[in-house]
Amino acid sequence: MGKGRTRSRRRVTAALAAGVVTASLLTACGSGGGNTVTIYMYPEDHFQTTVDKCNQQAGGRYHIVYNKLPRTADGQREQLVRRLAAGDSSLDILGLDVTWVPEFAEAGWIDEWTGQNKAEAQQGVLPGPLETAVWNGKLYAAPKHTNVQLLWYDDRITPNPPTTWDDMIAQAEALKAQGKPHNILFTGAQYEGLVVVYNTLVESAGGHILSNDGKSVVMDAGAIKGLELLKKVTTAGITDPSLTNQKEDEVRQAFQRGNGAFELNWPFVYASYAEDDAANLSHFKWATYPQVVPGTPARTTIGGIDLAVSSYSKHKAEAFQATLCLRSQESQKFAALNDGVPPVDEALYTDNTPLDPSKPVNADNNPSMQTAYPMRDAILAALKTAAVRPLTPAYQSLSTVMSKVLSPPSQIDPQRTADELRKQLSDALQSKGVIP
Repeated sequence: MGKGRTRSRRRVTAALAAGVVTASLLTACGSGGGNTVTIYMYPEDHFQTTVDKCNQQAGGRYHIVYNKLPRTADGQREQLVRRLAAGDSSLDILGLDVTWVPEFAEAGWIDEWTGQNKAEAQQGVLPGPLETAVWNGKLYAAPKHTNVQLLWYDDRITPNPPTTWDDMIAQAEALKAQGKPHNILFTGAQYEGLVVVYNTLVESAGGHILSNDGKSVVMDAGAIKGLELLKKVTTAGITDPSLTNQKEDEVRQAFQRGNGAFELNWPFVYASYAEDDAANLSHFKWATYPQVVPGTPARTTIGGIDLAVSSYSKHKAEAFQATLCLRSQESQKFAALNDGVPPVDEALYTDNTPLDPSKPVNADNNPSMQTAYPMRDAILAALKTAAVRPLTPAYQSLSTVMSKVLSPPSQIDPQRTADELRKQLSDALQSKGVIP
């Protein structure tokens, strides 16, 4: 799902889709009567404040009720799938991971955005996030927030950050020879994080895992190049010994313990570093993701959440209007500054006004995009060349296949692994309907 800036360790770990989770039961808050509009979305700390503001602005036209899904992406999807498969009309607005839109659209569970609603939902949205909300040329959701990974480093160890993967590997090997922190840290556990890394390498090499229409497996030269890079970096003695157990927060912790020279991770790591080691924060730097092809910007895989309207909703007109408020420019800015989720609206990346314009800017109590996202230029640059994960209703199965075949990365045999991926992904694409 992609991680964002947070203000406490509790919020960092809660934000991680891979974090420890206690399953929660959905409340059966129906939308059958009156003008109540329900939204089912992952737990976002300050989202209720946004809901309250939208309810106030609605002036009685609708009343939004926020129902929290489990914290893990798998748990969220499972509960939504079960209820929608049963035709549950008590769900109005759905908070979807950016990889779910094709699946839910193909199943007939979410309505297309058209007319003025579509125009408002698309206005100002960066191309990458917008692409995640489209299936078969039709808009099925309104992007709420996005995310993208950067390269993080300590300028005392690497004053000149690498611009390419080959340069990064060479620097890591040189640092190792000098007895300095040298590991390249990234999400190598057998889960979606490894798929994100691989997809970024493939896209950055100009390759494709699937065809553009998502109906067939390609696994071209760029896909093989991605496998070669994963093999190279994980067999050169420059990755953490715990690589195959590391998800986002484990990667963050390894870097903060001094176990690495380079960290490939989401922007949430900046707030964590600020909280844990403020004295050294000035040395914690960032750059856009290393290039796979020298001279060609990396195409970094994005995360985020899209908001869709359930086909079973009994209050569709109100649901569309409520959704537009929940992901308005004002709401996106509030979420970015309070919950650390990067906005999809490009204009917000150059917005220097604080959260409360009537008060002076204060990084802790009245932040602006400038104080909360000092890396915002890098995020925006990355988003402008970003890649999405393969768009297909069968993505859930494809992700499971890829994470299994790619793990452990050190055992990859590029051509053999490509053949195995081609076979298993082709089998996964034959699944009809919704993936359980």
